[in-house]
Amino acid sequence: MIQPPILNPNPPEAPSGTPIHPLAAGVLVAVDNLWNLADWAVVTWWVTVPLSFLSVFVPTLWFQRRLRKDRWGSAVAKALALGLVAAIPTSLTGTPVGMALLAWAGVDRWRR
Repeated sequence: MIQPPILNPNPPEAPSGTPIHPLAAGVLVAVDNLWNLADWAVVTWWVTVPLSFLSVFVPTLWFQRRLRKDRWGSAVAKALALGLVAAIPTSLTGTPVGMALLAWAGVDRWRR
């Protein structure tokens, strides 16, 4: 007698409703708060702006590709968006965005 194929009893978990991995949002908040140190030294912005961008872009790309299993295009777009928010030379933009993303992840996790 032919047996039907055995289906996976534990299907992979559907991705949560948050578009950004919580670790990426945490990196955004951390790097954005480092702007408090560079706000006073405008002459060093040519160094701190690219470093802020890269220090958020690279980890976000990795988190989105490896942990969220996003496709390359989606992961690059999300990393680019968070990197640009982090590169704004003030700590007033990235912190609210990052905290909103973290809150969204917390509410989504609580709801499940």
